[in-house]
Amino acid sequence: MAGLQKAIGIKKMPWFFLLPNLLAVILFSLLPVFVNIFYSFTGSDRLYPSQRPFIGTYNYETLLDCGNYLDPSTCSRDLFWRALGNSLVFVPTQVAAMIGIALLTAICLNGNIRGRGFFRGVFFFPVMLSPVVVALTWQWILQRTGVLNGILTNLGFEPVNWLVYANSAFFWSVFVTVWAHMGFYTIILLAGLQAIPRDVYEAAKMDSASHWRAFTRITLPLLKPVLLVVFILAVIRSVQTFDELYVLTGGGPGSATLLMVQYIYEIGFAVQPRNFGLAAAASLLLGIVLLIFTLVQLRISRGSSNG
Repeated sequence: MAGLQKAIGIKKMPWFFLLPNLLAVILFSLLPVFVNIFYSFTGSDRLYPSQRPFIGTYNYETLLDCGNYLDPSTCSRDLFWRALGNSLVFVPTQVAAMIGIALLTAICLNGNIRGRGFFRGVFFFPVMLSPVVVALTWQWILQRTGVLNGILTNLGFEPVNWLVYANSAFFWSVFVTVWAHMGFYTIILLAGLQAIPRDVYEAAKMDSASHWRAFTRITLPLLKPVLLVVFILAVIRSVQTFDELYVLTGGGPGSATLLMVQYIYEIGFAVQPRNFGLAAAASLLLGIVLLIFTLVQLRISRGSSNG
C-alpha cells in the first residue's frame, strides 16, 4: 500500500478503495437503468439491442391510450390500468396496516414484559423467510382443504374458498404481506423508541399526563423522523410487491390482485410474444412515480422540521 500511495498520491487512495463498489454499482444498478430506458424506446421481441428498431414514444403512448382513465376497459392496455388501480388500493391499505401494527408491536416490545427478547425474535422471524416459502405456507393454510378451513369445519362452519373470491383474496394478499414484512419495520421503530430519553416520560408522569397524552405529545413527535423513513421504505416495498402474490394468488381471481410489478413481469417475460419495450416503459413510469413520491415526502419532512 505504501508503494501504491506513492505512485498515485494520498488524495487518490480513497478512490482505489471505492473503485470495486463503484464498478459493482455501475454494472448492476446504473447500466441496467440505461438499458431499460433504451428498451422503452424500441420495439420487437428480440432481446439484443442491435436487433431492436427504434420506435420513439410508441410504448408510452400505448400504455397511456385510454378513452376514459377511470374505466380500464376503454384502454388499449386494460391490464396495465387494472394493475395500477389495484396498486392504488393495495399500497395505502397495506402501508397503513403495516405501520400501524408495527408501531403497536414496537411499543409493546419496548415495555417491560417477560420474554421480551423471545418475542422480538418471533416477530422478526418471518422477515428471514423466503417470500416464496411465506406464500406457499399461507396458500397451504388458506386453500379449501387447508388448515384454516379444517379449524372452521371442526367448529361446525362450512369451508370457505378464501382465494377464489376477489374481496377475500385481496384481504389475504394484504394480510400475508403485512405478516411477512412487519418485523423489519418493528425493529426500526423499536430502535427509535429506545432512542427517546426516559427522562421525558418521567417528567410527563410527574405532571400526571395520561398514557395517551404522553404518546401523542412525546412519542409521536420524537418518533417522526423514524416514522418518515419507515413510511418511505414501506411504500417502496409495497409498490414492488411481487413474489408473495405471484405464488399466493397469481394475480387472480381474474385480475383482482394483479399489481404493477407482476404486470411488468408478465408482459415482458411470461406472455408470447414477449414485449420488452412495453415492460420497460411501464417499469420506468413506475420508477418515476416512486421517485417523485419520495422527493415530495422528503421535501415535506424537511419543511416541517425547519418550521
